[in-house]
Amino acid sequence: MLALQLAWRFLREGRTQSLLILAGVTIGIAAFVFVSAIIQGLQVNLLEQTLGSQAHITVAPEEATPRALMAEPGVEFARRVEPAEPRRRSFDQWQRAVRRVEATDGVVAVCPKVSGSALAYRGAAEEAVKVVGADAARLRRIVNIPANIVEGVYRLGGDEALIGTSLADKLAARVGDPIRVQSGERESVLRIAGIFDIGNEMVNGRWLVTSLRNAQTLLGRIGDITEIDARVAEVYDAERIAREVERRTGVPTESWMERNRDLLTGLRSQDASTTMIRVFVLLAVAMGIASVLSVSVVQRRGQIGILRAVGTSRRIVLGIFLWQGVLFGLVGALLGALVGGLAGELIESSALFDITVTPRLLLTALAVSIATGVMAAYLPARRAARLDPAAAIRGDG
Repeated sequence: MLALQLAWRFLREGRTQSLLILAGVTIGIAAFVFVSAIIQGLQVNLLEQTLGSQAHITVAPEEATPRALMAEPGVEFARRVEPAEPRRRSFDQWQRAVRRVEATDGVVAVCPKVSGSALAYRGAAEEAVKVVGADAARLRRIVNIPANIVEGVYRLGGDEALIGTSLADKLAARVGDPIRVQSGERESVLRIAGIFDIGNEMVNGRWLVTSLRNAQTLLGRIGDITEIDARVAEVYDAERIAREVERRTGVPTESWMERNRDLLTGLRSQDASTTMIRVFVLLAVAMGIASVLSVSVVQRRGQIGILRAVGTSRRIVLGIFLWQGVLFGLVGALLGALVGGLAGELIESSALFDITVTPRLLLTALAVSIATGVMAAYLPARRAARLDPAAAIRGDG
């Protein structure tokens, strides 16, 4: 412990220098923590807004491709193509596909679903809606509607349905009111059990959620589904897991990363920018520590020479300055994390997302700060350990 005791004594004797470098480390780590917390909060918010109303992985048969209406050997026609019917092909053996998706590593929730377009009527009001039919227990694990219910209850039994706040306003409907839903020649009367606010205007204004059986009857998909939705434990593993699901089921599978390429590009750009900011901050911290300790070596040549002359080993002299780097890094990380966290709290009220300094971020800042302090102190420490005792005492070492 001799090296640590001498390091602490040197820091106390050079109090002004120590406070200045400690202030520099604190500001640098505060910037590290603050920027990291903002970027992480922004990314979490973007992912929640994007994935809050959609599955991480969607398994669905391909839509029918358009076909040429006229084809005759030896005769050329101006090309005429008719679009496919606005519905997907039937999902053959979907129960087996559900089991295979559930058995895939990384998948944490699976929900077979049927969806399609319809018209909703109430009095003179008429709105185009997207009918979403699924088992209530399975659906809540894909889209957390229960946590976003603002009126009524989350229930899809019998003739019950859930609608978004915007759709409820357009139809002038409240909990308990009946609405008439028509798809083609099929029609059903559903009663509103709950109204939700997902935070996505497209969902709030169009979704009409009901039981799987109701939706199958209304959309003419008796015993059939249109897709299988799934959630994964790690959202950034979705693409890899989607390829594994496609291999297992033989059905085209799309991940959220394919559907939201622009968002993914933006998130990766943010990560790259954050990494560059961190690197420059840590370089500034390291240069500050190294410069102060280099000056300290010059100022304490005489003391270092005396220590070496009385038998102090090079290892202890080296340890004195390395311990100073550790202390600067440790105390600077603790103070910097506190300052960065307080700065995040101050602007969180005006931000549109949560800014949280997580324990993982604090541990990362602590480890990075100590490592930076040790690396910055190494060169001055090695220089001090190599001083010739006699020359150092004379003042020309």
